[in-house]
Amino acid sequence: MIEIIILILAYLLGSIPFALVVGKIGYGIDIREHGSGNLGGTNTFRTLGVKAGMIVTICDILKGTLAASLPFLFAAEIHPLIAGLCAVVGHVYPVFAKFRGGKAVATSGGVLLFVSPIMFGIMLFCFFLFLFLTKYVSLSSILTAIVTTAYSIIFGDIPLIIAVSLLAAFVIFKHRTNISRIINKTEPKITWLSLKKKNPTN
Repeated sequence: MIEIIILILAYLLGSIPFALVVGKIGYGIDIREHGSGNLGGTNTFRTLGVKAGMIVTICDILKGTLAASLPFLFAAEIHPLIAGLCAVVGHVYPVFAKFRGGKAVATSGGVLLFVSPIMFGIMLFCFFLFLFLTKYVSLSSILTAIVTTAYSIIFGDIPLIIAVSLLAAFVIFKHRTNISRIINKTEPKITWLSLKKKNPTN
């Protein structure tokens, strides 16, 4: 019985739409009506700015971490990755936001932060490396998901390989429209991560 309660709690944790909460409480707007309409950190950054984007991203990460820790907190015989997967499902299909959520990246990272901090660190490094090289948040997320899966296959056990593969599949599936825009060269790039200096204006 406790295992079922934990899975439900994990899903409900994942369902908390921090982008929606921050947008409405802090800025008086429904972020679903702006930008890409996505309830995630990237759309928050673009729509509300760096401060709001950081808050949402950190909260989305931590809800994945907290969800994965529930079996430990309740001394339940259930793998943390299963609870973490439920949180990711909640983030992508949140009951509190009409099942229209984010793209699974930050919350997936939060799950890995609890289960394998080293893998989380590698994932974070790869994401910013790809972001620096490509300037595409979506492509960086997809490539990071692929690298993380490869890492789990080489160094992880069977549960970790299965869970990371499912998380990566979630990330890639949720970015399918971004892939089309990248191919068509209509996907927006970030402009703040560059070593190039702007020419001074006269």
